[in-house]
This record gives sequence, structure tokens and C-alpha cells, in this order.
Amino acid sequence: MRRYLVVAHQTLASPELLSALRDRLDRGACSFHLLVPFIPAGTGVSWVEGDARIEAAEHLEEARLRLLGEGLAVDGEVGDSNPVLAVGDVLIREGDDAFDEIIVSTLPLGISRWVHLDVPSRLRKATSTPVDHVVAVHAPA
Repeated sequence: MRRYLVVAHQTLASPELLSALRDRLDRGACSFHLLVPFIPAGTGVSWVEGDARIEAAEHLEEARLRLLGEGLAVDGEVGDSNPVLAVGDVLIREGDDAFDEIIVSTLPLGISRWVHLDVPSRLRKATSTPVDHVVAVHAPA
């Protein structure tokens, strides 16, 4: 069974990501591990990591339940605020060959912090696992 690592936060509920996951399921039996990096929140330099992790965990649980309802085998975890480090942590724990593909879901160029930080390219350089970049048109409400 193929296994996919899905890295997303604001775009977890996007139709583009759901379409990408359904496409993988159409190729054969598979499971998905959602990795939701927490997003530092607050004004200026004051933010509480615990609050950001709670928000990420809530996004994760909503997405997990929705995807289970779509018939997808899915589990997940909250990761480091830096998505590249978050993926690295998962790969260290699970092994470099634990996933058949990494799917990174971002907002479009111009508004995506992850695209600005070149996360998809940095992941391609950091691992031998294929990386697919899914761009959501906008963050769902």
C-alpha cells in the first residue's frame, strides 16, 4: 500500500488538495499522514506557541474527520512551525523511505509564506522522496 505525507495548514480544506488526494486513491490502495505545521499567531513578536499548536491540532482534526468521511485512510500530527523541519522530524522518526510521495499544499504565489520561503524546492533538495506541490486557489473559510 502506498503512503503519502501531506503537508498543509491553511489549505487543508481546499478542493485542490482533496482532488490531489482522490487522484492518489484512484491509483490504488493508499494512506495519508497529515502533517500540520503550527503557524505562529499574534501581533508583533508576542505569540504563544501552545495556542498556535492548539489551533493547528483543531485544523488537523477537522481535516482528518472530513477526509475519513470521504473514504480516505488518514492520520496525522502537528509539526514544527517550519514545514521543512517538520517534514525532517517525520522522516527521521519514520525513515527516509517511509513515504512514496510528499504532497505540499500552499496558497498561491504572492500570498503564500511557504512559497515565499521556497518550501517545495527545499523539500525536493532535502529528500529523495518525490515532492508534489498543490496550489490552492484560496484558503477555504
